[in-house]
Amino acid sequence: MDMKEISEMLSSLVNDSTIPKNIRKALSDAKMRLDSDEEANVKISAAVYLIESITEDINMPPHARTQIWAIMSALESQK
Repeated sequence: MDMKEISEMLSSLVNDSTIPKNIRKALSDAKMRLDSDEEANVKISAAVYLIESITEDINMPPHARTQIWAIMSALESQK
């Protein structure tokens, strides 16, 4: 999975109204970091940090959790 696909997955989650606002905000922030002009390692680490902060949120729908773990896995493989 390349960075463009990861960014598209994040976009679909950010636009999913079944996901609580705080989770969508963290995902949106992570997407902005990934789309920035920073060094690849820096932006991937920042995105992973932002996403990790919401992975254990009890309000997260199961379908979102599955997609988030797939995104995390893809980001880790990009490092």
